[in-house]
Amino acid sequence: VQLQASGGGLVQAGGSLRLSCAASGRTFSGYAVGWFRQAPGKEREFVAAINWSGDSQYYADSVKGRFTISRDNAKNIVYLQMISLKPEDTADYYCAAKGTLFSGGYYLRENDYSYWGQGTQVTVSS
Repeated sequence: VQLQASGGGLVQAGGSLRLSCAASGRTFSGYAVGWFRQAPGKEREFVAAINWSGDSQYYADSVKGRFTISRDNAKNIVYLQMISLKPEDTADYYCAAKGTLFSGGYYLRENDYSYWGQGTQVTVSS
């Protein structure tokens, strides 16, 4: 499966963005998906994850209550809605997918994922 992340941009603190992760190549519905981010000079970190069906999600503490991960399997897209953005959310955001054969939950580690999209840059100004 090929992943394409989009939706990044420049936004003021307190603003909102919605990132999209579109899949092609095969149906997305059997895959768990995660969002990660990498700020300049820092390690890539986990942001949010969703299971194959969309009924289970997990968030990093730093984004809990502000970010929402969701999916539309009919459209082969996973979203990351981000509100109340802070300058510390500035990073390149990556989506990743893991085939789960329509079972199981979400995954938090980079090594769990087999497929990665290119990053989409999010810049939050203060």
